[in-house]
Amino acid sequence: MLVGYARVSTQDQDAELQRVALRDAGCARTFEETASGAQRNRPQLASAVDYMRAGDTLVVWKLDRLARSLKQLIETVERLEANGAHFRSLTENIDTSTPNGRLIFHIFGALAEFERGLIRERTVAGLAAARARGRVGGRPRALAGSKLKAVNAMLQAGDLTVAEVARHAGVSPATLYRYFPSARATVTA
Repeated sequence: MLVGYARVSTQDQDAELQRVALRDAGCARTFEETASGAQRNRPQLASAVDYMRAGDTLVVWKLDRLARSLKQLIETVERLEANGAHFRSLTENIDTSTPNGRLIFHIFGALAEFERGLIRERTVAGLAAARARGRVGGRPRALAGSKLKAVNAMLQAGDLTVAEVARHAGVSPATLYRYFPSARATVTA
């Protein structure tokens, strides 16, 4: 039996293209879910694998619908093989029920992992180059400069509660406690 698995990353995406391809491939049952590829906990994938019996084949529209990393991909396929089941990717034309399919599967997985590694390296190098030019990434600080000094002065004066100071500064009390841990001791005293 062919068992389909379709996955989209966000609620905004639609799995219709995958559904049609899996139905056309002859899948008797299809499991669908919305989850990031990096997410390890995918209940519908686990259900699909548990549903399968020896001789069944898990079919995906594209390799990246099953896993994001080579390790995760190999773990899933090994779990299938331990149960006597196979894996097939329609787009890459991979079928692990054949020796050639198993070889192609490992080559494609290695290439995908290599590409992600290159992207990661380029991202790190780009961030380092930006820092060297004086650009700092990330979210701007909630309290800086004169605003930070004003908040400090209000807290030192002790006329206002932490919640009132936070409201004046336009931040949450948790943010104030992060910048001024000693403010928490003042509140508890």
